Amino acid sequence: MTEIRITFASQEAAALGLPAYETPGAAGADLRACLPQGAVALEPGARKLIPTGLRMEIPAGFEVQVRARSGLALRHGLTLPNSPGTIDSDYRGELGVIVMNAGEAAVEITHGMRIAQMVVAPVVQATFAVTDTLSETARGAGGFGSTGGS
Repeated sequence: MTEIRITFASQEAAALGLPAYETPGAAGADLRACLPQGAVALEPGARKLIPTGLRMEIPAGFEVQVRARSGLALRHGLTLPNSPGTIDSDYRGELGVIVMNAGEAAVEITHGMRIAQMVVAPVVQATFAVTDTLSETARGAGGFGSTGGS
């Protein structure tokens, strides 16, 4: 199991606890909004950076991906416009989650609300090389929709 070391930005953040897997088979651990100063109203179409109060030390060779919570997306239209967001192993600042309201009504984000989930994933870095030719494939240069999907 990979260990992610965490520090808290405040006592209010510490009181929220660590990210948590809600079921034994969960791939994502829930992240909570750290808003001790009060709730944030998110109007339809608006987006805001919501603090979590967490700072992480992610081991080299890993990243943390931040993803939307399906229940919030379905019930309220809350999504993450850059999902999955990537937290690199060399970042040590506070984790903030960009939350967007794609729904039809304002949504109140409150202190302690589960706003996103984080997935720890391995990272492979590549080398890049300039070449004059690329290998041929059946798909070739076919782009969007070229594989027959609608």
